[in-house]
Amino acid sequence: MVSNISVLDWTIFVGYLLLVLGIGVWFSRFQHSNKDYFLGGRTMGWIPVGASLFATAFSSISFVMLPREGAYADYHLLTALLFIPLVITPILWYLFVPLFLRLKITSVYEYLGIRFNNTMRKLGSLLFAGYAIGWMGSMLYAVGIIVQATLGLSHGQFLWVLVGIGIFATFYTALGGYEAVVWTDLLQSVTLGGGMLIVLFVIVEMVSGDFSSVIELGREHGKFRMLNMEFELTERSSFWAAAGFGLFMYLPGYTASQITVQRYLSMGNLKQARRSLLINATIGPVISVIFFFVGTALFVFYYQQGGFPDIPNQDQLLPYFLANELPVAGLTGLLLAGLFAAGMSTIDSGINSMTAVIVQDWMPARKKPLRVGVSRGITIILGAIVTGASLMVPLIGEHVIEIIAKIAGTFLGLLLGVFLLGMFTRRGNAGGSGFGLLAGGIALAVVWTQTNIPHWYYGLFTIGVTFVVGWIASYFSPPPTEKQLNGYYKLP
Repeated sequence: MVSNISVLDWTIFVGYLLLVLGIGVWFSRFQHSNKDYFLGGRTMGWIPVGASLFATAFSSISFVMLPREGAYADYHLLTALLFIPLVITPILWYLFVPLFLRLKITSVYEYLGIRFNNTMRKLGSLLFAGYAIGWMGSMLYAVGIIVQATLGLSHGQFLWVLVGIGIFATFYTALGGYEAVVWTDLLQSVTLGGGMLIVLFVIVEMVSGDFSSVIELGREHGKFRMLNMEFELTERSSFWAAAGFGLFMYLPGYTASQITVQRYLSMGNLKQARRSLLINATIGPVISVIFFFVGTALFVFYYQQGGFPDIPNQDQLLPYFLANELPVAGLTGLLLAGLFAAGMSTIDSGINSMTAVIVQDWMPARKKPLRVGVSRGITIILGAIVTGASLMVPLIGEHVIEIIAKIAGTFLGLLLGVFLLGMFTRRGNAGGSGFGLLAGGIALAVVWTQTNIPHWYYGLFTIGVTFVVGWIASYFSPPPTEKQLNGYYKLP
């Protein structure tokens, strides 16, 4: 271990984890039915839910991805993140959230059963499971590489950290259910955001020239570029690549994933759900700017020191700084605690959502109260699966953002294509949606294996091909019944 992890750091870290565990134990007293366990009784407040939306979407990936982009690249990924408040939030506000709340469902894939058939509903939940396992495994892996760099762990110790985080997050999620998930997400949002703001000021104090040097050198080296309008298919630092991230990775995540939709469904009415969207749309850009500017400040700091340190993975730049350069006792412990909480918020959200999907979409007795801890037992099993998946994540890609984009484009892109088919075509039917999914999967396989098209455009092919082929194929099957069209969303 590195020497500057002090007793104060460890005290803060352990105390934070005990607080998180206490939240799980506290809310375990209120879990009397599946509605309590998965939706908080549909009585959750819009402020904690909005913060939870932010925490779940960003989580540990922001800790490694955003500072790395600010240090080694530029701010085009920030442009992609701005699609959330400027493009995705209005789409959710007017189209998706009103539909989901009107149907009063628990699993978002119940919509596919209403609009198409039960087979499509179960297929949708399976696609979500594929996404969720890969997504949670990637987030857990991101936490591991940060902790490895911060504490100087060996590879074997790194693996045990992954297992330990997975077990801990699974334990308090199994205890406290959805309410514990939301309130720990709120706690980690405050901790991680506040801690990173402090880190920013500390780094700026360590560079020669303070903020003026950071801004001047950042501008000189093109760190603040956000709107490169030149189109080059493989160019990552462009507006078009940012649009690809925003539309084909983030949009499916906010519309077709049980993890996020479950938050909309946990509130009593549309007004509160929309307020939670505003909280997420406000917090997200502010925290993102802080994280990016931390990366730029790190670039300036190491530029003045003669160059970046020699580290195995660029994602480890910030944790390397925290372990070797940070002069403030206690701050490393606070950020380490926030990091663990961030990783755990991802895991707890995903596991609780996957459990909800299994109980609602696959178990016939899903309307009954919890008996003999069935849902808790499923939660524990899923936690073990996710922990195992985190050990396989490096096989998918080099950087966390690359891994997440491939997973989201593959699974959620296909799902969003089917949702759009049901919501915006009257002719769309079960047979057509099945052919659409098949065509979308084939298109993705061709793009992935036979072309050099970047991963941030993968969702274009899964969403577009699934929708178009599904629409055309629906004309070769009987039209949907009026009962099935009760789940069809019409613009007000």
